[in-house]
Amino acid sequence: MKKLSVAVAICAALATSYANAEVRINGFASIVGGKSLEDDRGRYGYDDDISFKNESVFALQISADLQEKLSATAQIVARGNNDFDAEFEWAYLTYEFNDELQLSAGKMRVPFYRYSDFIDVGYAYRWVRPPESVYSIPFSTYEGLSLLYNSQLGDWDSTVQVIYGSFDGEIEAITYKDKAELNDIVGINWTLSYDWFSARAAYLVADTSIALGQNDPNDLTGAQINALENVLRQSGLTAQADDLAINEDNGTFIGIGFSIDYNNVLFDAEYTQFEVENSFLAKQTQYYASVGYRMDDVIVHFTYEDNDDKHESSRFNQIQAIPPLNTALNSALDGSKSQSNVYTIGTRYDFHPSAAFKIDLSRYENDLTNTDTDVIAFGVDLVF
Repeated sequence: MKKLSVAVAICAALATSYANAEVRINGFASIVGGKSLEDDRGRYGYDDDISFKNESVFALQISADLQEKLSATAQIVARGNNDFDAEFEWAYLTYEFNDELQLSAGKMRVPFYRYSDFIDVGYAYRWVRPPESVYSIPFSTYEGLSLLYNSQLGDWDSTVQVIYGSFDGEIEAITYKDKAELNDIVGINWTLSYDWFSARAAYLVADTSIALGQNDPNDLTGAQINALENVLRQSGLTAQADDLAINEDNGTFIGIGFSIDYNNVLFDAEYTQFEVENSFLAKQTQYYASVGYRMDDVIVHFTYEDNDDKHESSRFNQIQAIPPLNTALNSALDGSKSQSNVYTIGTRYDFHPSAAFKIDLSRYENDLTNTDTDVIAFGVDLVF
């Protein structure tokens, strides 16, 4: 309640300053329900009981034109999976040097993906949720600077963004409550578009540290990895312990993608790689391809996702002289692997100028356990 009261107070303060600045308040919401169709397996936060809380979102965005090329933006988001506690996800100032160049400072979205800037705005895309295999990095904001340059390259529209900043907070990397600290985040993304075609590339690096937490008494993943690291250090195997820990290691993200909106045919594809060198985390490689067809107010679509997280085979069998530790290390590295595919069919119906109804049926296939999980999700996305 305290977070919500603070948010309301700031909104009121901005509203009372209307005489000195042009203030706009916009909002968006997603009311989403879903369930797993399996009795013993879930996905996307759903089990076999229907829930309208897990993926529902309500948000307000406040923009103030402070004159003289200066503006302020804040976004307050309340998520169902966080008991609808309102929190500031964006809060930044922007100065426009001219029509092409602008500098922003504050808390902003990390430009990992094509839909990063409006990942919470379900109305902006055709799925109930963006393809999770790609959109899976467990944090989405940073605090720092963003330099944006818009220009024309012949007939092409060009947008280049350069960012610098940091992130400090809890994420779900290995356990539910891992403490992450990313310093010196440096990134660039470039988008080119012409008529019905758009292409994008992104590259980001950061000094990455993650301290593993502990989920609950029944899931000791974090505690087991920490214990293995301590045993390695006590055995004088400092290099192997450092290879297991995530402490100021070099993290790298690469993403490319393109989209087509030609007549009534829609196509989107993105490919990403994420790696923290010399760490417990497996190298993550994933992509999706999605095709859709527009029929007046209705879009039907099919999406395929692929995820493959694994370590290089050369990292195994590093401690031949101590078989029990070698087995434990191999088990820890092998346990971080993931290999899965997702097939989604869905429909979007724009039944109102500011609202859309969606329904998706997704089959998640875990190639390591040879299990399938079907999840159905449906909801209404709106903007106001």
